[in-house]
Amino acid sequence: MTHTQHINPQAHNIELAKLLKQSGDFTPPEWVALVKSGAGKMRPIDDSDFWYKRTASILRQMQKRGIVGVERLRTRYGNRKNRGMKPAEFRKGAGKIIRVILQQAEAAGYIEKAKGKRAGRQLTPKGKQLLESVK
Repeated sequence: MTHTQHINPQAHNIELAKLLKQSGDFTPPEWVALVKSGAGKMRPIDDSDFWYKRTASILRQMQKRGIVGVERLRTRYGNRKNRGMKPAEFRKGAGKIIRVILQQAEAAGYIEKAKGKRAGRQLTPKGKQLLESVK
């Protein structure tokens, strides 16, 4: 496989997020500061670079898994919801955030809709090159 599977994923994602922020291909919408990143979260997003970090993480998931759709990513970014006296339950992540990031990545040419039996999106050669350029 590629060298990115043998490095620290957290450090890789942070470096990739910095690169994506400088590229100007991704712009967080105005509403991102007002929404939660999933139904299981208690508070809205606090990190100013959240959009770029989530984008880097999604691109890395595509590199690892190949073809990925919104529902699989919603499950990946979900978490446990604290329901007070009731037992905690799993909740999926916010789909709108993932959809908009995928649309921006598609417009930038990093990903494309998969052709074939499986639905979803996959990395383009430009996207693979971007991920491998990050040290």
